[in-house]
Amino acid sequence: MNSRPAFLVSVTLVAALLSALPSHAQKKSTKTEDKPAEPPVIVEKPAPYDDRLLRMAEILGSVHYLRNLCSGRETQWRQLMTALLADETRNEPKRAAKLTAGFNRGYRAFAATYTKCTPQAIAAEEKYRAEGATLATEITARFGN
Repeated sequence: MNSRPAFLVSVTLVAALLSALPSHAQKKSTKTEDKPAEPPVIVEKPAPYDDRLLRMAEILGSVHYLRNLCSGRETQWRQLMTALLADETRNEPKRAAKLTAGFNRGYRAFAATYTKCTPQAIAAEEKYRAEGATLATEITARFGN
């Protein structure tokens, strides 16, 4: 098993990044110059676990904000989100944007609520971490290889 956290392992199995287009016979051009080949079309297909992945992104954003607020030092949650995006959304900018927006939404939700670390902020961070761990286990159990 890879050394990355469990929620990053195997979730890339279902993401189809490219679709093959059927080839069609082309008529020979009457011009002497050939047109440049068109770049391949990339079709973004949502994975069956995208809703869960979006919730995971929101949780990572929330935990990132709360951990930094309460510990006073940078934590690894943003790096985990970056790795998740690299694994899940290669060549899929719309999916990447959607997950990034989820991370930012989770971050901003708590930034609007907590400006200093409180017992409630600590409890919220623990609750979100537990939800994230459960979600990661469910995603890998159902969709992992």
